Amino acid sequence: QVLLVESGGGLVQPGGSLRLSCVASGLTFSTYAMAWFRQGPGKELEFVAGISWNGGRRFYADSVKGRFTISRDNAKKTVYLQVNSLKPEDTAVYYCAASTRLQRWEDQRDYNHWGQGTQVTVSS
Repeated sequence: QVLLVESGGGLVQPGGSLRLSCVASGLTFSTYAMAWFRQGPGKELEFVAGISWNGGRRFYADSVKGRFTISRDNAKKTVYLQVNSLKPEDTAVYYCAASTRLQRWEDQRDYNHWGQGTQVTVSS
């Protein structure tokens, strides 16, 4: 059984930071491209950041470039999202996703497996 378990979300003030983690099990993690998506209140699911199987390529949504950093540790089967300079509009449930058939980072249909999400709330 494949499981992706996110953690690290919480309530943070504008300008603050968090480090989100996603631990994978039940799959050969090092063969998967990984990504983070988010869904804000009343909004559609949107792509945030992606990383290739060996970390050699990283891709970000324009809205988070320069503020968010995706990384991975294949030995720990974990992908991270460092989120800095948070804004109220970053409030969302953040999901990690895994893909062996990636064609477009932003296309949620290209991902085989999804986690349950972790809530990030940015508010003063």
